[in-house]
Amino acid sequence: MIITRSPLRISLGGGGTDLPSYYKKNGGFLISAAINKFVYISLHNTFERGLYLKYSNYERVKKINNIRHPIIRESLKNIKDKSLRNIEITSLADIPARTGLGSSGSFTTALLLALHEHKKKKISQRKLAELACHIEINKLKEPSGKQDQYISSYGGIRKMEISKKGYVNIKNLKINKKKINILEKNISLFFTGYLRRSSKILNNQKKKTLKNDQCMIKNLHYVKKLGLKSALALEKGNFNDFAYLLDEHWKKKIERDKQTSNFKINKIYQIAINKGGALGGKLIGAGGGGFLMFYSLDNLKLKKVLNKYGLKNVDFSFEFNGTHIVNQNA
Repeated sequence: MIITRSPLRISLGGGGTDLPSYYKKNGGFLISAAINKFVYISLHNTFERGLYLKYSNYERVKKINNIRHPIIRESLKNIKDKSLRNIEITSLADIPARTGLGSSGSFTTALLLALHEHKKKKISQRKLAELACHIEINKLKEPSGKQDQYISSYGGIRKMEISKKGYVNIKNLKINKKKINILEKNISLFFTGYLRRSSKILNNQKKKTLKNDQCMIKNLHYVKKLGLKSALALEKGNFNDFAYLLDEHWKKKIERDKQTSNFKINKIYQIAINKGGALGGKLIGAGGGGFLMFYSLDNLKLKKVLNKYGLKNVDFSFEFNGTHIVNQNA
């Protein structure tokens, strides 16, 4: 049995500029951090012939083309391994999908690494990330960017500069252990209670960007600048400035698409700022639900306030191992 795991992520700045519809004309920049919440994939050979797939649903098919799960289907087609005719693939996750933490990218990288290991073929972090991008963006035509696949593959707290040709120059954020501890102490995650599909919001961004909608383009230009400012603030240890930049990110995210938020989420956000003492925050991912992230100097107070309103907080730490094998038995 082969077991792989891949970290989920939180976006710290510049999110949205990693979509091809934007970076192919303007280049992109963002900051992303892997966290110690994971997607797991197990793969092993079965006695009976067939493909057994266990995720939120169950499939048993004889041919790859008959698989309903698009990422599994396209990943198996890409590997082109004839031995993949009697296998079972099972996925588990610490946090459900559709919560804005990049689970699709994590799932894809974990699956591809398991398939390569089954074939006894090594794959680098960059090639793993690019193959995951290729499957999601090119093969499945998802309105996805490159953030999730790269941060899940590499792990850590990273700056990503994306060229117009799509090359991702990925670097460690220049931040020491002391500053990392401050971030872990002062950043908190709260589940809004809403599961959402990001594709509708991202499709809207993609269409407007391709049509050269000036409001959308100017918004993303500004968000890229916010990402650059956020990286500088974090590297200098100006965490209050980083928190205020999160608030700017939030405002620009809402401007891009009204579906990003709703009355309840807006109310919770204001409660966190006005009563909980949060200095800034935003929804993680494209929006529409999932997790709210806040930066606060008194997280205990913030948690007590938001817990009263029924919001569940999730403790986390940063994860510096990317997608990797956790078990392999012959």
